[in-house]
Amino acid sequence: MRDQPPPTPHGPAPDLFTWEFAADPYPAYAWLREHAPVHRTKLPSGVEAWLVTRYADARQTLADNRLSKNPAHHDEPAHAKGKTGIPGERQADLMTHLLNIDPPDHTRLRRLVSKAFTPRRVAEFAPRVQELTDDLIDRFTRGGDTADLIHDFAFPLPIYAICDLLGVPREDQDDFRDWAGMMIRHGGGPRGGVARSVKKMRGYLAELIHRKRQALPAEPVPGEDLISGLIRASDHGEHLTENEAAAMAFILLFAGFETTVNLIGNGTYALLTHPEQRERLQRALAEGDRGLLETGVEELLRFDGPVELATWRFATEPVVIGGQRIETGDPVLVVLAAADRDPERFADPDTLDLGRRDNQHLGYGHGIHYCLGAPLARLEGQTALATLLTRLPDLRLAADPAELRWRGGLIMRGLRTLPVEFSPPRSGQT
Repeated sequence: MRDQPPPTPHGPAPDLFTWEFAADPYPAYAWLREHAPVHRTKLPSGVEAWLVTRYADARQTLADNRLSKNPAHHDEPAHAKGKTGIPGERQADLMTHLLNIDPPDHTRLRRLVSKAFTPRRVAEFAPRVQELTDDLIDRFTRGGDTADLIHDFAFPLPIYAICDLLGVPREDQDDFRDWAGMMIRHGGGPRGGVARSVKKMRGYLAELIHRKRQALPAEPVPGEDLISGLIRASDHGEHLTENEAAAMAFILLFAGFETTVNLIGNGTYALLTHPEQRERLQRALAEGDRGLLETGVEELLRFDGPVELATWRFATEPVVIGGQRIETGDPVLVVLAAADRDPERFADPDTLDLGRRDNQHLGYGHGIHYCLGAPLARLEGQTALATLLTRLPDLRLAADPAELRWRGGLIMRGLRTLPVEFSPPRSGQT
């Protein structure tokens, strides 16, 4: 962290948000859980916020309706203006989505979106996810016996999947891939690149929604895409405006791809660095047992999940969390990565156990803001990991773990690259 943290009765808190911290934040989070479970700190952006690190406090905070998702409740000083939320969303007029609003608007929009984003739709999408997975593996294995699993696999899979689900035409999907790539660099690209990419995506979505609205048939057709479903969805005669539909499509794309990039990347890395667990899963898959795959993906979400901190909340009145008073207007960030390694909730929390049963992790949140896209992310994570381990059984890291770099950024946790080696599949092998 750039500024010296405030002292505690147990001495200074560990440095946060450094490159060393990004590589392994868990020792620092363990210190905070024990000595300063609700900790006020200055973030790299200059915004001061409270970090909540214990599991019980985290669940309480995620479900507390006195903590608003609307940035209008932030008592922000001038220097912090616009430094909360998703970069670029304010300038692009994309604020009216589920991560930034409270009931009753949240209730209305979530109900509308849920009609178009159902578990049945996700189940019907499973063959397409498998097709995309196999196609990407085919592509990078044709090139030899090495690959960067982030660039060649974990990143394109969810971006193409969510584009298909939303109804973005195939010929436009590479543009989305470029815009999405800029958005997840977290400062690693040209100055202003994130905001420009968000504005381009906003303009494209507005145009696409307008075109689809003009061409929408009177009755739904089988397999109708999600944007058409958003346009069609209504609640007591109340329709989504085009601006609301654009913001919802944006957040479904944004939240639906980076989390899955990191789930696949972090999950593969964890398996490659825990060979006994990886071999355990491969044996189960070879025997046709997918039970361990299902519990295993949940454990990977808990152990080193794709979302490190839950998105912003702001106190609408004084609130006490973990014995600490939070004042009106203060930002609060729940540290999911810390809560999901709390020894008060999880036995041997620093141990990866793919068969863990008592695993009510917070990787997809809790309460009314529980991730709407969790079923799709689980489907993609399970499909990606099972197919990788089955088709490339000797997959292995091609770099020292200490040399790997994690992307900067506050909310997400993910690797920049994941170099691997493998024996290419024999001709005709699937």
